[in-house]
Amino acid sequence: MSHKTERYSLWILAAIVFVSFYAALGAMPLFDLDEGAFGEATREMLANGNFITTYLNGDLRFDKPILIYWLQALSVTLFGLNEFALRLPSAIAATIWAVAIYRFTKKYYDARIAFYAVLFMAGSLQITVIAKAAIADALLNMCIALTLFYLYDYLHTDDKKKLYLASFATALGMLTKGPVAILIPFATLFLFLASKKEFKRFFATVFNPVALLIFVAVASPWYILEYLDQGERFIEGFFLKHNLSRFKGPLEGHSGSLFYYIPVVLIGLLPFTSILIYTLGKLRTFFADDLQRYLLLWGGFVFLFFSFSGTKLPHYVIYGYTPLFILMAIQIDRIRGGWRLHLPTILLFALLSALPYLAPFIAQHTHDVFAKVLLSHADETFGVAYKSYMLFALSLLLYLSFSKRLSLRIQLVSASLILLVGVNFFAAPSYAKLAQQPIKEAALFAKKHRLDVVMYGLNTPSFSLYREALTPRRAPKPGEVAFMKTSDLASLSRPYETLYKKFGYTLIKVAP
Repeated sequence: MSHKTERYSLWILAAIVFVSFYAALGAMPLFDLDEGAFGEATREMLANGNFITTYLNGDLRFDKPILIYWLQALSVTLFGLNEFALRLPSAIAATIWAVAIYRFTKKYYDARIAFYAVLFMAGSLQITVIAKAAIADALLNMCIALTLFYLYDYLHTDDKKKLYLASFATALGMLTKGPVAILIPFATLFLFLASKKEFKRFFATVFNPVALLIFVAVASPWYILEYLDQGERFIEGFFLKHNLSRFKGPLEGHSGSLFYYIPVVLIGLLPFTSILIYTLGKLRTFFADDLQRYLLLWGGFVFLFFSFSGTKLPHYVIYGYTPLFILMAIQIDRIRGGWRLHLPTILLFALLSALPYLAPFIAQHTHDVFAKVLLSHADETFGVAYKSYMLFALSLLLYLSFSKRLSLRIQLVSASLILLVGVNFFAAPSYAKLAQQPIKEAALFAKKHRLDVVMYGLNTPSFSLYREALTPRRAPKPGEVAFMKTSDLASLSRPYETLYKKFGYTLIKVAP
């Protein structure tokens, strides 16, 4: 790839990164439960001035370490308490993650393969979702990618600076989400060096005194301060409950079968699923090359480990996507265009096109009263613009499938942009308008009228964030205002006055 062509390619990637990570950053309300919880915990951190221990709705929150909260707090201080500010740290982390993929892949292959590796990353469905989410996972993926890239650089060059940078990135990961930031690089390094029977080098790398000192100096101060502040409650809440217990059994109802992550990966890597399937068919060939074996062991460990974990969430498997993007890019010269390449994406947009028309049918057959109410309003949110774009996207994808004049590069870039625009400007906003906008509106109503509110039968932390006040979760007493589902109103034993009502959510005042 010439210098001019590479510069042109970088502009294409910059456009995709912008559409994927930044374009709709503040356009939608925060999604509950996770975004609302992280955002509200950050708001409470700024409100109470405690930058060591996090709280959610006034209760201790040991789910994650501190780094993402610090970054969100800094962003909110600069840009105000809003969706853009809370999501910005994730978008920046995802951008650094993409740059790291490009530089690493270009170093060991070339700029052309690096281009496709970043295209597969920034242009895929699951990454565009996680890169804008006001949670810790984009930051953790950045840390894990940097750690394993620097570790391979060290193994390849024996440059101690690379090992020290890997240690620093691991420490940041430890401050982002805890021991998983150590586990994945540790397991990948062990499996790779064990495959080469270089056990002494493994121990020399892991127990390098300077690297350990860097890790301890960066990661340990907050853990020490948090233990001094909370004692055994921190050990039990963070290490035992939110780390060890997640592997031993399902936490908070997040369970799944051994095959849970197969459909997650196939859907999550749209519109590049066909390339993934082709790449997985070449697994045996990867063992002959050191770097490809390293990447395969990295991705394979993540997939297997979380498949056997008791707690399963879709974003866990993303920790192993980085090597997949590079392995897929290596296969690019063997990939052909045509309908097989675009079939999974066509099926996705066919489903999205049919969704507004399927909603009433699903509503009739669901036993969940709240879901029935939401689905009954789907046609109000999935409007003309949504329906028009989905049909337009389907037409473009069909054109890409049968056009013989377009190069593979143009087809893949076009498919990624079609998906990114569809998800970020039509599908996600339509869902947010249905499921999250009423929560924000009710909270702003309560804030405007200075109402003291309790939350009954719901767990939507974004309500507290938008109201900028703690919201006790309990049944309302006579004379109190409650935020709840309209489907739960029948459980109230006293008359009430409706203050706000929309799409299955309501704000009511119970009679004195």
